[in-house]
Amino acid sequence: MTNGILDGQYAPVREELTVTELKTTGEIPAHLDGRYARIGPNPFTDPDPSTYHLFTGDGMVHGVRLRDGRAEWYRNRWVRHADLARRMGEQPRPGRAHAGMDYAVNTNVLSHAGRTFALVEAGCRPYELTDEFETVGPCDFDGTLPGGYTAHPHRDPATGELHAVSYFFGWGDKVRYTVLGASGRVRKVVDIPVGGSPMMHDFSLTENHVVLYDLPVTFDLRLATAGMPGALAGPMTSLMSRVVGRRTLPEPVVAAAIRSRRGGVPGLPYSWNPDYPARVGLLPREGNATDVRWFDIDPCYVFHPLNAYEDGDTIVLDVVRHPRMFATTTVPGEGAPSLDRWTLDKTTGRVGTDRLDDRPQEFPRHDERLVGRPYRYGYGVGLDMAGSDFGEGDRIDLAVFEPDAVLKHDLLNRKTEVHHLGQGRIASEFSFVPSSDASDEDDGVLMGYVLDTATDRSDLVFLDAATLEQTGAVHLPSRVPSGFHGNWMPTP
Repeated sequence: MTNGILDGQYAPVREELTVTELKTTGEIPAHLDGRYARIGPNPFTDPDPSTYHLFTGDGMVHGVRLRDGRAEWYRNRWVRHADLARRMGEQPRPGRAHAGMDYAVNTNVLSHAGRTFALVEAGCRPYELTDEFETVGPCDFDGTLPGGYTAHPHRDPATGELHAVSYFFGWGDKVRYTVLGASGRVRKVVDIPVGGSPMMHDFSLTENHVVLYDLPVTFDLRLATAGMPGALAGPMTSLMSRVVGRRTLPEPVVAAAIRSRRGGVPGLPYSWNPDYPARVGLLPREGNATDVRWFDIDPCYVFHPLNAYEDGDTIVLDVVRHPRMFATTTVPGEGAPSLDRWTLDKTTGRVGTDRLDDRPQEFPRHDERLVGRPYRYGYGVGLDMAGSDFGEGDRIDLAVFEPDAVLKHDLLNRKTEVHHLGQGRIASEFSFVPSSDASDEDDGVLMGYVLDTATDRSDLVFLDAATLEQTGAVHLPSRVPSGFHGNWMPTP
């Protein structure tokens, strides 16, 4: 039995490699000194296809060290959360998990305050890694992080601080905003009431506001208790139905619920909730929970915003909008995701909507020197669906469609350029790195892994951000399965 996300472009690799002799073509930009890494699900052992979810596979980091126009090494390493360490015959790493939420860390990898972190969401803490991606252990930022964290913090370019919005079903009807200082310690915590227990995967940041996407994908008690033994399912369902999305659950209760599920965490306990209102919230960055202002929007889902900024009394939000999520399928694919602009008028309370680009796309990125500031260019990964006609609610099997292009959006002139990678070449997220701190917005390089299905190996590909022309590539000794997010981590 297969489910489309355990084979083909998603098939896991079976060994960890360290390779120091790497072939290259073209040029590696000489100013790049650091590591490019990306993370994604890579099950260590074969899971049950009937319950496996793309978001729950053991995480593996794939990284390349660049310096002086050379690729010095490639490494891939599993992130050893406690259960995986035991399955690998190793001791769990030291460090305390939050509420027993110690599972696959597979969504994002980045550096901050001289340390490297692998990230996931929904109540799990980050895992710290060494510079060579060996697992150190779960991290609470020197005891300053209360609870879990997010997969998508955003760094303020002016202060160097990491802002984050985290969610966890055990917090009841709250999400949590934190600010991680440039020193690596949390300096601000705000608990924000919401309408239940939403899956708030990402958020946006402007110079003065935190933007919350409170959307109708919520914790599903039926799915959460599906893996429990019969004797426990009834009492646990009765208890959790009275508190989940309403009140905070004690950590021991959450830990007991996690332990009671057979074989770990089958599936994903979040689904589309048509009764949950869709809205966007504005929290002043130096305000508190009572200062949030909410704006109603049409039902949809956003995994990833592109960027946001302030224009007088208007907040401009550029997002990749999905019509629905997890309503009839357990993987993303219910309607083509498009690049949309929402404008929040703080004077009238109205929300304007505009379709910037209707090509199916995901993994939006931009020049991170302009996080929360007016900007012109954005980038994304496009799916080749030429000749297809998809309606708002039509299902799209993303295990079948292959991302084959890198998109460059000129948001000033409303134009999009497309760089096709070629037949059988599958794109991952591409990150932008400027040529220098003072260079123009699209003066730099885009880098990301590309899987060549003909050779079953991947390349780290470099594109000129101004022209989208390929300028070079590092040829890896293995395949990097389709996964999630990657970042450039410059040497301090």
